[in-house]
Amino acid sequence: MEDVLELYERPHNPQEPVVCLDEKPVSLHGEVRAPEAARPGVAAKRDSEYKRKGTANVFCAVEPRAGRHFTFPTPRRSGVEFAKVIAGIARRYPLARTIHLVVDNLNIHCRKSLTNHLGPELGAQLWNRFTVHYTPKHGSWLNMAETELSVLSRQCLDRRIDNKDFLAKEAALWQNQRNQACTTIDWRFTTADARIKLKRLYPSYQK
Repeated sequence: MEDVLELYERPHNPQEPVVCLDEKPVSLHGEVRAPEAARPGVAAKRDSEYKRKGTANVFCAVEPRAGRHFTFPTPRRSGVEFAKVIAGIARRYPLARTIHLVVDNLNIHCRKSLTNHLGPELGAQLWNRFTVHYTPKHGSWLNMAETELSVLSRQCLDRRIDNKDFLAKEAALWQNQRNQACTTIDWRFTTADARIKLKRLYPSYQK
């Protein structure tokens, strides 16, 4: 926990960007009956019944201090997809000495996902571009990408999306709007706050 919080407290350094990454499953729903558009004096109408169209996944990354946002819609959540996302993030920071990556303990968030997909040499080479910081067990809320996914869900995914192509298009539009606004995250939970909280919960806690 303190490793992640200490990372968040560092000043912004373009040579060592801090990127938080998380993912979210997406249920694809289609209309059974066509919605009725709004007209003067009558509100728009949409039938409550829907048709299941399968599932997809969205990886979401954010560099919270720089206000950079990335979305990676994928057909599924797998080690191969994670490897492709990591490669995509690396391409966006070609000059970084290292990329500090904050992720939770999901089993695909590891070097093996990259080496299985790219081979031992290329996979290790790509993984070594990152300094990985894992959130503690039951502490995934410390990952600022969860905050980003919450915003994505409210502003982009909170409606019926019936196919993966439309999902990718809408996620890209949302991402571009966030990047144009250069929206940062004001993280206020510090290491000092954590130590006070832990000492109250566990009186025997020692730094």
